[in-house]
Amino acid sequence: MRILLFLATNLAVLLVASITLRVLGVDSYLTQYGIDYQSLLIFAAIFGFAGSFISLLISKPMAKWSTRAKVIETPRTPAERWLLETVAQLARQSGIGMPEVAIFPTAQSNAFATGWNKNNALVAVSEGLMQRFSKDEIQAVLGHEIGHVANGDMVTLTLIQGVVNTFVIFASRVIGSLVDRLIFRNESGHGVGFFVVSMVAQVVLGILASTIVFWFSRRREFRADIAGAQLAGRGAMVNALERLRKESELPDQMPDSLQAFGINRGARGGISALFMTHPPLESRIAALKTVDLT
Repeated sequence: MRILLFLATNLAVLLVASITLRVLGVDSYLTQYGIDYQSLLIFAAIFGFAGSFISLLISKPMAKWSTRAKVIETPRTPAERWLLETVAQLARQSGIGMPEVAIFPTAQSNAFATGWNKNNALVAVSEGLMQRFSKDEIQAVLGHEIGHVANGDMVTLTLIQGVVNTFVIFASRVIGSLVDRLIFRNESGHGVGFFVVSMVAQVVLGILASTIVFWFSRRREFRADIAGAQLAGRGAMVNALERLRKESELPDQMPDSLQAFGINRGARGGISALFMTHPPLESRIAALKTVDLT
């Protein structure tokens, strides 16, 4: 969930920035006398990394808004009190500041963590997970999410996305300029063709380049599983993954599009596998059973 929200926010930020820069004439200036590749690369890097870091900074409010998560300020029930105490304990063990803790309204077993740094994070779980998972399994899920925070996954993701954005912005404008000159015969290099083609190319390249981010996300899931096992015990982490696997196999329980704590309906192949944010649960369970936790 945090990955998809981050990518969607990043794409929106880049599109708004690109349109604004077009209106202000920055794109036209860069291509007025042919492409200055060095200036374009600097321009792409500045706005590529800016878009990525803006997405990171607003990741928490975006996550709260999109999931309707309610942050627990004062626990109203024993379950909420236990949840706060458990997150506090895991945060201390991991050496990070106390995250905000929230519950969001969905019957599906779900959880995520996000935030712009280790000491200003958000950990959220679904109502369904709280109702159906045992305390040991919930603790393992929380340990997994705390592991993402402690490992700095969101910051690393932001840096990778900044590099990807730089490539997308640079390549889309090169493509737009070439099409504008060769097909639309616009010698000035900044006509309507350039604007339309570069915007379309930016969206298409952005989607294709996101496979790099998805690859990174899949690799980090294994490391977060190890963190959950170290914090809550290998058995609890395996049991949590097993329960998620069983729930994902129920046709009325988990939609194919669900992305959160690694819920993927079996292994996928071909192109669709490149767009998975999490490895198949079977692979994660097998890896966790054999990994050295010391």
